Amino acid sequence: MEIKASLNYLRMAPRKVRLVANLISGLEVQDAENELKFLNKRAVKPVVKLLNSAIANAKKKFNFDEKRLSSLYIKKIIVDEGPKLKRLMPVSRGMAHQIQKKASHITMILDEKISREGGPKKRQKS
Repeated sequence: MEIKASLNYLRMAPRKVRLVANLISGLEVQDAENELKFLNKRAVKPVVKLLNSAIANAKKKFNFDEKRLSSLYIKKIIVDEGPKLKRLMPVSRGMAHQIQKKASHITMILDEKISREGGPKKRQKS
């Protein structure tokens, strides 16, 4: 079962947000929170809020308790480009250069790890 949370129109360049997103992709929720706690990037704050929002969605919509929350991991985190605000910066000789203020859309998908304790065992090569 997939749990989704999204953040749209974050006024930060997608390239900078992807640096943080790629670090936590595939990690368990608790490990991702610990990783983000000690990371020194501006994009950490909105990503932590999004992670907390996804956890809240799991509790509210899918009735996850504390025991089941420990089995959640970040299945996929997608950072897409949002709309650009185009501004002009005056430069020498009466000209102007265009500045693009970029925005991001972040989508986080959590999933539950399934333990296979009683499943079939793999054969070892001899």
